[in-house]
Amino acid sequence: MGDQKESLRKITTTLALKNEEITNFICCQKQSLENLEGNSSRVQEDLETEFSSLHSVLDDIKDSMVTRIKQERASRTYELQSQLSACSKALESSEELLEVANQTLCSSEADDFTQAAKDIKDSVTMAPAFRLSLKAKATDSMSHMMVDFTQEREMLQAIKFLPVPATPEILVSECQVCDNTVMVQWALPEPDSKIDHYDLEYRRTNHEGPPRTREDYPWMVVEGIRETEYTLTGLRFDTHYMTFRVKACNKAVAGEFSELVTLETHAFLFKLDAGSAHQNLKVEDLSVEWDSCGGKVIQDIRKDKNRTNQSPMHSPARTAMNSPKRVPSARVGRDRFTAESYTVLGDTFIDAGQQYWEVRFDKESKAFAVGLALRNLGRFDQLGKSNASWCIHLNNWLQQSLTAKHNNKARTLDCPIPDRIGVYCNYEEGALSFYNARTKTLMHTFRTKFTQPVIPAFSVWNGSFSVQTGLQVPSAVQSSQRKNSGTSSSNTSLT
Repeated sequence: MGDQKESLRKITTTLALKNEEITNFICCQKQSLENLEGNSSRVQEDLETEFSSLHSVLDDIKDSMVTRIKQERASRTYELQSQLSACSKALESSEELLEVANQTLCSSEADDFTQAAKDIKDSVTMAPAFRLSLKAKATDSMSHMMVDFTQEREMLQAIKFLPVPATPEILVSECQVCDNTVMVQWALPEPDSKIDHYDLEYRRTNHEGPPRTREDYPWMVVEGIRETEYTLTGLRFDTHYMTFRVKACNKAVAGEFSELVTLETHAFLFKLDAGSAHQNLKVEDLSVEWDSCGGKVIQDIRKDKNRTNQSPMHSPARTAMNSPKRVPSARVGRDRFTAESYTVLGDTFIDAGQQYWEVRFDKESKAFAVGLALRNLGRFDQLGKSNASWCIHLNNWLQQSLTAKHNNKARTLDCPIPDRIGVYCNYEEGALSFYNARTKTLMHTFRTKFTQPVIPAFSVWNGSFSVQTGLQVPSAVQSSQRKNSGTSSSNTSLT
């Protein structure tokens, strides 16, 4: 009996779900019918508007051409009538002169005849009839005003509804990801002169396969692209991949989106580990500011409150000093660095590949350093003062200087002090290079052999800095590394 009830309960549940599915489908169909009615009325109104506009254009062209015909007829009529009037007057004058000549011929008096003949001769010489041009000033032909509507008629007969644009195809082999930009290129199956523009959409993602039901990142839209390619610039690659799709649009309708294409956007992404920072460093996500009162605040908190949990993760000091935007690290305590080691580490180790990041620092800082450190960097160690760290160090205490430091050896760098430094690490080749981030000019390179994972390290005293991550290795840096691979200075040469 129990099995039968369970079986019937499953059937009931399945039937209820099916009924709900059918109900939802019916609602969708009813909505589609309503949408169909509204959309049909809209496109019909648009069509009538377009034809009215076409008729208006034809009427305007007709009025213009009729006006030209009337103007041409009036001009020629005036020319012909003027010539006709002049000829009529000349003919009338000539006929009068002819009559006088005939009368003179019939005269019998010699003296009168001689004088009359002389007067007639003078009159004939000045007669208008002999100064007229008997060539018509205007023709009666109007054939040059004829029109041939054959081509236009064929064009009008070819009027039809705009086809839905074909689906573009993203050309993966032509797409490029470099220097924190992504160039996407696509093509249509066949040329289409009706295409007005393209719309490109992209979304950050951390997986390479087909889209999932829920994505953490929304689609970003770029509209009105006139070419068949587009370059996204100024990107920060905070995910492993980016997914793209594109659709073609004409004046009336958009086509289907292309198949999704996922491009790898490899870049080194990390944050500052607030839990590793010296007590005098105020860490906010990717920025750090020196806080001279930090140590005193910690001591006061420790005196005023009894810690119920001895783990550094739950100490009042950590809670007071950590940024609310970051989750505290579970690896180390707040006193990871102490004394004069005003250091903070990144939260991600490097154990392979080529990585790049940049740091912008306040050049008025009394001291600042950026570089790499090993896991076993001592809590009292300042960057560059032991064999567990390499760095570029800015000293602004007595006189300004920029030095490369490792294992308590230093080399003064003869180069301008930039406001932003690019850091490049090639783990396999044991290369750590520092660049002027703006000009990509090489400042110094350490050559070593990393025997264990390394981690970005920073220190600051009486100053501040911010880090930019999610960056790819710039092309200029890669080119510089190839050119200087055999000539860069090494840590063994530091004095």
